[in-house]
Amino acid sequence: MKIGFVGLGLMGSHMATHLARVHDVTGFDIDATKAESIVGAAMSDNILELAKGSKLVLMSLPTSVAVETVVLGLIEGLSPGSAVIDTSTTEPSVTLRVAAALSKRGVDFLDAPVSGGPRGASEAKLSVMVGGAARVFDRYKPILELIGSSVVRVGESGAGEVAKLVNNMIVGSTFCVIAESFALGMEMGLDPELLYDAIKGGWASSAVLDVAAPGMINRDFESGGSVDILFKDIGYALALARSHNVPTPMTALVDEIFKTARASGRGSKAQHVIIELYEQLLGKTISDTS
Repeated sequence: MKIGFVGLGLMGSHMATHLARVHDVTGFDIDATKAESIVGAAMSDNILELAKGSKLVLMSLPTSVAVETVVLGLIEGLSPGSAVIDTSTTEPSVTLRVAAALSKRGVDFLDAPVSGGPRGASEAKLSVMVGGAARVFDRYKPILELIGSSVVRVGESGAGEVAKLVNNMIVGSTFCVIAESFALGMEMGLDPELLYDAIKGGWASSAVLDVAAPGMINRDFESGGSVDILFKDIGYALALARSHNVPTPMTALVDEIFKTARASGRGSKAQHVIIELYEQLLGKTISDTS
């Protein structure tokens, strides 16, 4: 199948590479240097031409605005019977507008945001949460299984994005409580490596813990997703909750913690960098107790 892939960042580059092992893939990114990270795919410098040559277009983009802008750029080049799959974390309201616009042209659409971070993307072990018509999901599930180890349809258009926002509410809260709890352990003199070893086999175990704890201990705040991206996603979740009058006090607190990290100049760093906020308050770093 001829597949176009728009957005070749930390996640998209890996997904496009996996797809290119099986299908004829053409990529596009506004940063032309991203082409160097794609293996086995051709590159286009024009999304309209990419759309004309593709039966299916996937997107992995940083914001809802980017998603809507790209779809507007693609739509005239897409032929009836083709399809678009958005793997980005997008506001459900934008997803519904995009789906409606594509439907008018006879183009199918799935919102299929992913979770698992760059490591999950590189290993094709992402969790894919899909919204859209069942017939479209059945047709393109084999494509999504090339990038994810879990591919689940959760409902109609927009449902996949709601599931991803729920996912990121949990992820954001977990990053925060890990930083807070390790700060307490640090203040009480616990060795953070021993603390991690002691708790990782119990109920505190999680994929987030397995990223955050080693990252904090090794002072690696470059690898993985960023404070900026998760802050954006938490904002989408809060907006959705507010529009439906659903109380989300814990998520609101997470939003403030990530906002503080951004205000302190840490927005581009990995999410577990929020440990530094506690370190500043306590006047010591985790490494002091190692």
